[in-house]
Amino acid sequence: MKKKYIAMFFMLVVFCLFIWAQNSDEIITGEQIMDNVYNRQTPDDLKGNLKMILENNRGDQRVREINQFIKNTEQDEKKIMFFTSPADVANTSFMNWSYEDENVEDSQWIYLPAIKKIKRISSSSSSDYFMGSDFTYDDLGNRKPSEDTHTLLRSEVLDNSNCYVVQSIPVDEDSMYSKTITWVLPDSWVGVKKEFYDEDGDLLKELDIQKLEEIKGYWIIAKSLMTNVQKDHTTLMELSDLQVNTGLQDKIFTERIMVRGI
Repeated sequence: MKKKYIAMFFMLVVFCLFIWAQNSDEIITGEQIMDNVYNRQTPDDLKGNLKMILENNRGDQRVREINQFIKNTEQDEKKIMFFTSPADVANTSFMNWSYEDENVEDSQWIYLPAIKKIKRISSSSSSDYFMGSDFTYDDLGNRKPSEDTHTLLRSEVLDNSNCYVVQSIPVDEDSMYSKTITWVLPDSWVGVKKEFYDEDGDLLKELDIQKLEEIKGYWIIAKSLMTNVQKDHTTLMELSDLQVNTGLQDKIFTERIMVRGI
Protein backbone atom coordinates (compact mmCIF):
# COMPACT_ATOMS: atom_id res chain seq x y z
CA MET A 1 0.00 0.00 0.00
CA LYS A 2 2.83 2.39 0.90
CA LYS A 3 4.53 1.80 -2.45
CA LYS A 4 1.21 2.50 -4.20
CA TYR A 5 0.85 5.90 -2.50
CA ILE A 6 4.47 6.75 -3.31
CA ALA A 7 3.90 5.89 -6.96
CA MET A 8 0.70 7.96 -7.06
CA PHE A 9 2.48 10.91 -5.42
CA PHE A 10 5.33 10.68 -7.92
CA MET A 11 2.87 10.63 -10.84
CA LEU A 12 1.08 13.68 -9.41
CA VAL A 13 4.37 15.61 -9.13
CA VAL A 14 5.30 14.72 -12.73
CA PHE A 15 1.83 15.75 -13.92
CA CYS A 16 2.07 19.12 -12.12
CA LEU A 17 5.51 19.76 -13.57
CA PHE A 18 4.18 18.92 -17.03
CA ILE A 19 1.27 21.34 -16.64
CA TRP A 20 3.63 24.05 -15.36
CA ALA A 21 5.96 23.52 -18.32
CA GLN A 22 3.06 23.69 -20.75
CA ASN A 23 1.90 26.98 -19.28
CA SER A 24 5.22 28.52 -18.26
CA ASP A 25 5.28 30.72 -21.37
CA GLU A 26 2.14 32.43 -20.06
CA ILE A 27 3.90 33.48 -16.86
CA ILE A 28 6.28 35.86 -18.60
CA THR A 29 5.75 38.14 -21.60
CA GLY A 30 8.01 39.03 -24.49
CA GLU A 31 8.35 42.55 -23.11
CA GLN A 32 9.47 41.25 -19.72
CA ILE A 33 12.02 38.92 -21.30
CA MET A 34 13.62 41.68 -23.38
CA ASP A 35 13.54 44.02 -20.37
CA ASN A 36 15.49 41.39 -18.46
CA VAL A 37 17.99 41.10 -21.32
CA TYR A 38 18.46 44.87 -21.45
CA ASN A 39 18.75 45.24 -17.68
CA ARG A 40 20.88 42.18 -16.92
CA GLN A 41 23.75 42.79 -14.55
CA THR A 42 26.89 44.16 -16.21
CA PRO A 43 30.26 45.23 -14.80
CA ASP A 44 31.00 48.88 -14.08
CA ASP A 45 33.63 48.73 -16.79
CA LEU A 46 35.28 46.28 -19.17
CA LYS A 47 38.33 46.31 -21.38
CA GLY A 48 39.94 43.82 -23.72
CA ASN A 49 41.37 43.10 -27.14
CA LEU A 50 38.94 42.54 -29.97
CA LYS A 51 39.73 40.62 -33.14
CA MET A 52 37.40 41.19 -36.09
CA ILE A 53 37.61 38.70 -38.96
CA LEU A 54 35.73 39.55 -42.15
CA GLU A 55 35.22 36.74 -44.68
CA ASN A 56 33.60 36.92 -48.12
CA ASN A 57 31.94 34.20 -50.18
CA ARG A 58 35.31 33.18 -51.71
CA GLY A 59 36.82 32.54 -48.29
CA ASP A 60 39.05 35.61 -48.43
CA GLN A 61 39.64 37.07 -44.98
CA ARG A 62 40.52 40.46 -43.56
CA VAL A 63 41.64 40.56 -39.94
CA ARG A 64 41.41 43.70 -37.79
CA GLU A 65 42.81 44.17 -34.30
CA ILE A 66 41.06 46.52 -31.87
CA ASN A 67 41.43 47.70 -28.28
CA GLN A 68 38.00 48.13 -26.68
CA PHE A 69 36.91 49.92 -23.50
CA ILE A 70 33.38 50.07 -22.00
CA LYS A 71 32.05 51.92 -18.96
CA ASN A 72 28.55 51.60 -17.46
CA THR A 73 26.78 54.02 -15.14
CA GLU A 74 23.15 54.46 -14.11
CA GLN A 75 22.79 57.15 -16.78
CA ASP A 76 24.64 55.72 -19.76
CA GLU A 77 27.01 53.20 -21.33
CA LYS A 78 30.14 54.52 -23.04
CA LYS A 79 32.20 52.47 -25.48
CA ILE A 80 35.37 53.36 -27.36
CA MET A 81 37.31 51.25 -29.86
CA PHE A 82 40.82 51.84 -31.24
CA PHE A 83 41.92 50.00 -34.40
CA THR A 84 45.57 48.95 -34.15
CA SER A 85 46.01 46.88 -37.33
CA PRO A 86 46.25 46.42 -40.27
CA ALA A 87 47.96 49.58 -41.42
CA ASP A 88 45.09 50.80 -43.62
CA VAL A 89 42.75 51.13 -40.61
CA ALA A 90 45.27 51.70 -37.80
CA ASN A 91 44.49 54.70 -35.55
CA THR A 92 40.85 54.74 -36.64
CA SER A 93 38.62 54.99 -33.57
CA PHE A 94 34.91 54.68 -32.84
CA MET A 95 32.92 55.87 -29.83
CA ASN A 96 29.34 55.12 -28.80
CA TRP A 97 27.33 56.62 -25.93
CA SER A 98 24.02 54.91 -25.10
CA TYR A 99 21.68 56.66 -22.67
CA GLU A 100 19.20 55.24 -20.18
CA ASP A 101 16.78 58.07 -20.99
CA GLU A 102 14.37 56.55 -23.52
CA ASN A 103 13.92 59.93 -25.20
CA VAL A 104 17.62 60.29 -26.03
CA GLU A 105 19.14 58.51 -29.04
CA ASP A 106 22.64 57.01 -29.02
CA SER A 107 25.53 59.33 -29.86
CA GLN A 108 28.21 57.90 -32.15
CA TRP A 109 31.46 59.24 -33.58
CA ILE A 110 34.20 57.84 -35.81
CA TYR A 111 37.70 59.28 -36.22
CA LEU A 112 39.28 58.85 -39.65
CA PRO A 113 43.05 59.46 -39.47
CA ALA A 114 43.41 59.76 -43.25
CA ILE A 115 41.49 63.04 -43.16
CA LYS A 116 42.28 63.79 -39.50
CA LYS A 117 38.63 64.38 -38.78
CA ILE A 118 36.00 63.13 -36.33
CA LYS A 119 32.67 62.41 -38.00
CA ARG A 120 29.42 62.33 -36.04
CA ILE A 121 27.24 59.41 -37.14
CA SER A 122 23.77 60.75 -37.89
CA SER A 123 20.58 58.80 -37.30
CA SER A 124 20.13 58.58 -41.07
CA SER A 125 23.47 56.73 -41.28
CA SER A 126 22.74 54.26 -38.48
CA SER A 127 21.90 51.54 -41.01
CA ASP A 128 25.33 51.86 -42.69
CA TYR A 129 27.73 48.98 -42.14
CA PHE A 130 30.60 49.56 -39.72
CA MET A 131 34.11 49.38 -41.21
CA GLY A 132 33.13 46.83 -43.88
CA SER A 133 31.70 44.42 -41.28
CA ASP A 134 28.23 42.87 -41.13
CA PHE A 135 27.33 45.01 -38.10
CA THR A 136 25.55 48.30 -38.69
CA TYR A 137 26.16 51.34 -36.50
CA ASP A 138 22.73 50.69 -35.01
CA ASP A 139 23.77 47.12 -34.13
CA LEU A 140 26.69 48.51 -32.10
CA GLY A 141 24.44 50.62 -29.87
CA ASN A 142 22.15 49.51 -27.04
CA ARG A 143 18.66 49.17 -28.44
CA LYS A 144 16.05 49.98 -25.81
CA PRO A 145 13.16 47.51 -25.33
CA SER A 146 10.64 50.32 -25.84
CA GLU A 147 11.83 50.71 -29.46
CA ASP A 148 10.13 47.43 -30.37
CA THR A 149 6.96 45.48 -29.72
CA HIS A 150 7.91 42.07 -28.31
CA THR A 151 6.02 38.79 -28.57
CA LEU A 152 7.03 35.50 -26.95
CA LEU A 153 6.73 32.96 -29.75
CA ARG A 154 7.71 29.75 -27.95
CA SER A 155 10.25 27.97 -25.78
CA GLU A 156 12.89 25.98 -27.61
CA VAL A 157 16.04 23.97 -26.95
CA LEU A 158 19.11 25.47 -28.61
CA ASP A 159 22.50 23.79 -28.20
CA ASN A 160 21.14 21.73 -25.27
CA SER A 161 19.87 24.86 -23.46
CA ASN A 162 16.25 25.91 -22.95
CA CYS A 163 15.57 29.30 -24.51
CA TYR A 164 12.73 31.76 -24.87
CA VAL A 165 12.20 32.76 -28.50
CA VAL A 166 11.01 36.37 -28.81
CA GLN A 167 9.92 38.28 -31.90
CA SER A 168 10.57 42.05 -31.86
CA ILE A 169 8.95 44.42 -34.35
CA PRO A 170 10.29 48.00 -34.51
CA VAL A 171 7.93 50.79 -33.53
CA ASP A 172 9.65 53.00 -36.12
CA GLU A 173 8.34 51.96 -39.53
CA ASP A 174 11.50 53.36 -41.17
CA SER A 175 13.74 50.81 -39.42
CA MET A 176 15.99 48.80 -41.74
CA TYR A 177 14.72 45.62 -40.06
CA SER A 178 11.09 44.54 -40.34
CA LYS A 179 11.61 42.31 -37.31
CA THR A 180 14.18 40.40 -35.28
CA ILE A 181 13.87 37.07 -33.49
CA THR A 182 16.01 36.42 -30.41
CA TRP A 183 16.80 33.22 -28.50
CA VAL A 184 17.26 34.11 -24.80
CA LEU A 185 18.73 32.03 -21.97
CA PRO A 186 16.41 32.44 -18.94
CA ASP A 187 19.13 31.79 -16.35
CA SER A 188 21.51 34.55 -17.51
CA TRP A 189 19.16 36.65 -19.71
CA VAL A 190 21.68 36.60 -22.54
CA GLY A 191 20.50 36.55 -26.14
CA VAL A 192 22.50 33.71 -27.72
CA LYS A 193 21.06 33.87 -31.22
CA LYS A 194 19.34 36.55 -33.24
CA GLU A 195 17.81 36.70 -36.70
CA PHE A 196 17.40 39.97 -38.59
CA TYR A 197 14.76 40.33 -41.32
CA ASP A 198 14.86 42.96 -44.06
CA GLU A 199 12.08 45.34 -45.09
CA ASP A 200 10.51 42.65 -47.28
CA GLY A 201 10.39 40.19 -44.39
CA ASP A 202 13.22 38.04 -45.76
CA LEU A 203 16.04 36.76 -43.54
CA LEU A 204 18.98 39.15 -43.85
CA LYS A 205 21.44 38.27 -41.08
CA GLU A 206 22.01 35.78 -38.29
CA LEU A 207 23.96 36.49 -35.10
CA ASP A 208 25.27 33.46 -33.19
CA ILE A 209 26.94 33.79 -29.80
CA GLN A 210 29.67 31.17 -29.86
CA LYS A 211 31.27 31.78 -26.48
CA LEU A 212 30.16 33.20 -23.13
CA GLU A 213 32.58 33.84 -20.28
CA GLU A 214 31.62 34.31 -16.66
CA ILE A 215 33.99 36.84 -15.09
CA LYS A 216 33.46 37.85 -11.46
CA GLY A 217 29.80 36.86 -11.71
CA TYR A 218 29.14 38.71 -14.98
CA TRP A 219 28.25 36.94 -18.23
CA ILE A 220 30.36 38.43 -21.05
CA ILE A 221 29.87 37.69 -24.75
CA ALA A 222 33.41 36.70 -25.77
CA LYS A 223 32.85 35.40 -29.30
CA SER A 224 30.09 36.06 -31.81
CA LEU A 225 29.52 35.44 -35.51
CA MET A 226 27.34 37.67 -37.69
CA THR A 227 26.37 36.11 -41.03
CA ASN A 228 24.82 38.14 -43.82
CA VAL A 229 22.94 35.32 -45.55
CA GLN A 230 22.01 37.50 -48.53
CA LYS A 231 25.60 38.54 -49.26
CA ASP A 232 27.22 35.31 -48.04
CA HIS A 233 29.60 37.36 -45.89
CA THR A 234 30.54 36.90 -42.23
CA THR A 235 32.08 38.88 -39.38
CA LEU A 236 33.62 37.07 -36.43
CA MET A 237 34.16 39.13 -33.27
CA GLU A 238 36.39 37.60 -30.58
CA LEU A 239 37.37 39.23 -27.30
CA SER A 240 40.49 38.27 -25.36
CA ASP A 241 42.42 39.50 -22.30
CA LEU A 242 39.14 40.57 -20.73
CA GLN A 243 39.27 42.59 -17.51
CA VAL A 244 36.32 43.97 -15.55
CA ASN A 245 35.93 46.69 -12.93
CA THR A 246 39.42 48.16 -13.32
CA GLY A 247 38.25 51.72 -12.62
CA LEU A 248 38.15 53.20 -16.13
CA GLN A 249 37.88 57.00 -16.02
CA ASP A 250 35.38 59.14 -17.93
CA LYS A 251 38.18 61.09 -19.62
CA ILE A 252 38.92 58.03 -21.78
CA PHE A 253 35.59 58.43 -23.56
CA THR A 254 36.18 61.79 -25.26
CA GLU A 255 36.82 63.09 -28.75
CA ARG A 256 40.29 64.17 -27.62
CA ILE A 257 41.24 60.59 -26.74
CA MET A 258 39.71 59.36 -30.02
CA VAL A 259 42.34 61.40 -31.86
CA ARG A 260 45.24 60.93 -29.47
CA GLY A 261 44.64 57.33 -28.42
CA ILE A 262 45.43 55.76 -25.06
